[in-house]
Amino acid sequence: MDRKRTLLLGARSKKSGSAADDERERAAARRRERVRLMILITARAGEYRRGLVHAADRLSTEETIILGDLEDHGLQVPQLRDVLRGGHVLVDDPDLYEQWRFPDVSHPRISSHHRDIDKARYPDIGLRGSLVREKLHGRTKTGTWVQLEKTPAAFGKRKLPSLDDLRHLMDYFVYRVTRSNVGPWGLSRMTERRPLYLSPMLAVPVELSHPVARTLDQALRRIEEADDTTAVSADLATRVPPPERAEPAQELGQALSGHSGRGLFGSSEVWVTQAPSPSAAALLSRTRTPPAPHTWQTGETG
Repeated sequence: MDRKRTLLLGARSKKSGSAADDERERAAARRRERVRLMILITARAGEYRRGLVHAADRLSTEETIILGDLEDHGLQVPQLRDVLRGGHVLVDDPDLYEQWRFPDVSHPRISSHHRDIDKARYPDIGLRGSLVREKLHGRTKTGTWVQLEKTPAAFGKRKLPSLDDLRHLMDYFVYRVTRSNVGPWGLSRMTERRPLYLSPMLAVPVELSHPVARTLDQALRRIEEADDTTAVSADLATRVPPPERAEPAQELGQALSGHSGRGLFGSSEVWVTQAPSPSAAALLSRTRTPPAPHTWQTGETG
């Protein structure tokens, strides 16, 4: 993902003159075309405000990076419909907050989203473009949020509200009436209370207390010793002992790079079964009367 962003920004800032620069430009063009095609596919279904296709043809580098990053985090074509209509998107990736702050084009914004975040440390950031109109993003406790707005606003920067501020206020009234965000290309029910969630962080590392960690370490050592004694060949197990681990609990998934630990049940025998079909379930549920003992030798049925 970082390489794609570097290629896009590099293609915009450097002139073609070498093989590396030409490859950068080709990679940036391919990524921009991919995002444009996603928008065109999305535009075939549903109703949008006029001008969406024309705006897709004028994608800026920054707009391409933002939408491309969302795709890298699992955004699909049907979900793009809500993004273009102003849906509130949560991504459990805090790095996107800084990666979407582009020099010379990003600007600080004031918004009421995610008030539990320290806005002095993580101010909300805006960006204007032909497709996103006004992109607004900020930090969450575990990642980054982003939302496209129909009308930019600059409340707090001027003594008198501008025309855009008044239009933004009208969009707020529409939100209060319809309970839908007002995006650049339509309305979306994906609000801050009901957001579109991409790449949710399902595994949260939790630090163990010292007594619990000591008990877990002792249990893991007992399991390893039992594995040694129940090997196929006891003689081989004594000749080739397993590696000594200072802290076996460190292998339970979160401590290793890439979350490549063996997991709590990594060495267990686990089977995945499926529910039987209705006909098979009916046959298995039938009660069968066992044959009489005198028929066991002759094979006769009673």
